[in-house]
Amino acid sequence: MKLTVVGFWGAYPERGEATSSYLLEKDGFSLLVDCGSGALAQLPNYLDPYELDAVILSHYHQDHIADVGVLQYQMLVQNGVRQQERILPIYGHHEDELAFKQLSHNFTTGKAYDPQAPIKIGPFTLTFMKTNHPVTCYAMRITDGEKIIVYTADSSYQEDFVPFSEGADLLITDCNFYQHQDGQAAGHMNSQQCGYIANKAGVKELILSHHPHFGKRAQLVEEAKQVYKGKITLASSGYQWI
Repeated sequence: MKLTVVGFWGAYPERGEATSSYLLEKDGFSLLVDCGSGALAQLPNYLDPYELDAVILSHYHQDHIADVGVLQYQMLVQNGVRQQERILPIYGHHEDELAFKQLSHNFTTGKAYDPQAPIKIGPFTLTFMKTNHPVTCYAMRITDGEKIIVYTADSSYQEDFVPFSEGADLLITDCNFYQHQDGQAAGHMNSQQCGYIANKAGVKELILSHHPHFGKRAQLVEEAKQVYKGKITLASSGYQWI
């Protein structure tokens, strides 16, 4: 199982980059986890977007879904160019009916996942946990049967992340604030909270993602290191984990 960071910014993309979006690949199958602003400009660096097998969304804030519409037009145009009728499934929760309905358009079809049950998409099995965020959002625990990746999506700190992440090979966290800041009202975590989860859950590696647009971001790693002694990576465009 290979993961590529396509986008990692929170709120909006900095120049030449993208907000939350991650590419998972295994045995020729490709799954895009979230599809934030700028994702479709970055994705061709790693994969032809037309070759995506599926997309799954944690929630419907724009920094996680802004390029879904762009992806839908890509499917429309490329099906015409290639004289195909390929349909791309986009998985999302059904708790926002209007947002979910918009996933079906221009050769994409919305598929509702049940947050209370595992779902298998290609070689990946995903389970979900509801997060603390201003809109309904789900963290994901993803396995290919060999390794485990946990993606917190957007959330303020909650103790449930510890058992949900237990023993993961990789933990990707929302790290939108520095340790002296409280992100609870905004529905995000700070660096120390990310490190705490990684430490208590015994994960093998931590990626700090969903970055703030202020401060010296390298400091996030130093702050997380105070509570977690494993490998910590500051998310960056194109970072790959295998």
